[in-house]
Amino acid sequence: MNIAHVERIAGELKLRPIQVGATAKLFADGATVPFIARYRKEATGEMDEVQIQTVRDRLEQLQALDDRRSSIVKSLEERNLMTDVLRAKIAKADSMTVLEDLFAPFRPKRRTRATIAKEKGLEPLADFIEANVQTHGVDVDGEAAKFVDTAKEVPDVESALSGARDIIAERISDAAEVRAALRKLFSEHGTVTSKVMFGKEQDAEAQKFRDYFDWSEPMKSIPSHRMLAIRRGEKEGHLILRIQPPEADAIRLIENLTVSGNTAASQQMRLAAADSFKRLLSSSMETEARMESKKKADTDAVKVFADNLRELLLAAPLGQKRVLGIDPGFRTGCKVVVLDAQGKLLHNDVIYLLGEGNSLIHAKNLILGLAMNYKIEAIAIGNGTASRETEMFINKIGLPKHIPVLMVNESGASIYSASEVAREEFPNHDVTVRGAVSIARRLMDPLAELVKLDPKAIGVGQYQHDVDQNQLKGSLDDVVISAV
Repeated sequence: MNIAHVERIAGELKLRPIQVGATAKLFADGATVPFIARYRKEATGEMDEVQIQTVRDRLEQLQALDDRRSSIVKSLEERNLMTDVLRAKIAKADSMTVLEDLFAPFRPKRRTRATIAKEKGLEPLADFIEANVQTHGVDVDGEAAKFVDTAKEVPDVESALSGARDIIAERISDAAEVRAALRKLFSEHGTVTSKVMFGKEQDAEAQKFRDYFDWSEPMKSIPSHRMLAIRRGEKEGHLILRIQPPEADAIRLIENLTVSGNTAASQQMRLAAADSFKRLLSSSMETEARMESKKKADTDAVKVFADNLRELLLAAPLGQKRVLGIDPGFRTGCKVVVLDAQGKLLHNDVIYLLGEGNSLIHAKNLILGLAMNYKIEAIAIGNGTASRETEMFINKIGLPKHIPVLMVNESGASIYSASEVAREEFPNHDVTVRGAVSIARRLMDPLAELVKLDPKAIGVGQYQHDVDQNQLKGSLDDVVISAV
């Protein structure tokens, strides 16, 4: 157990270290969240499931942070790049973002304009400019003239200065304090814009994203569902997504952090600062902003999905009642099953609600006959295609008033019907019958029926396939374990 982690989490969550420490030990011993919440209250000080899950998640995050910290230290030491100051900064880094910013200047780089300039021997000129930002009367052009060398492809003074600025621009883009300040600017003043892809204005598939053909909204306030929708439109090739703060504000921010005074050297620094944002930082910080906005949208959406699943699993069961289940359909008909009070299949049939009057008369007589012969106590209708039409038909055929007609969420029923579990239970029936059985059983006991499915198959949200699948699985698994 890492005592520093325990104390940090206790401070963040306003818990006592002894509570967090006891919880961490229980997790280390293999205990689950529901077990700890229900049977180890005396150890955790009555912490609820949400607090226990948060402790677990933070323990995992802090361990991942330490693992990355060790990896960075090892990389720097192996290349003899570690200094006492850098080691202290790495030790104090309290997030992955800060760690990666500290490591950025030392990360192996591909061949860039800055590395090419260094190969031409222009790094001392860049050092000279940075060292003389506040020095008046320094002849920057004269210093640059010393580096003119046609053999090195530096034909004139401006070429030398341009190369030096490339080096300075890359240094600025690697500076942790610059990246941290820009990150805040993107977060607080960045704008999400969405435009239709050129040539897709009339594309039929693109029309479902028409609302976002010309859309803009502050990054800090965009709802998760809208961000996920725009990202889906981009992924499908219909939209162009950008996240940017006002360019002038970004450049001014960089200048305030890297340039002071009004000298010949500071003029070169200002040119380098503007170039650093436009050419390097704008795209890299936008990538970070996209990742951060996606992470936030995923977290918000996953919470909604988890709440939806919890509501389905913990829906009040009808109990041991004789149920007639209907899986609605137009062309292939409505599949009808009768279950006894224990959920055993007693009868199955098909009715057709499209066609001539004889079909409807047959359907009416069949349902009424089944209701009477099997003493049906409730009717469950799946909420898929043709569900409303089926419900209206059933409500008009004159069933006894004591038989309720209820709509049931059928998400995942088709997946269950094709599963090995369903095939083993109903080897002599096809998938349509198994699906109708699942719908009827969901009314009788939602929890017992839904736990047979992968939680993601239940269909708990519109964008569940767009969010981080590992995060979604972990959250939904927690809900299932808790409910069971």
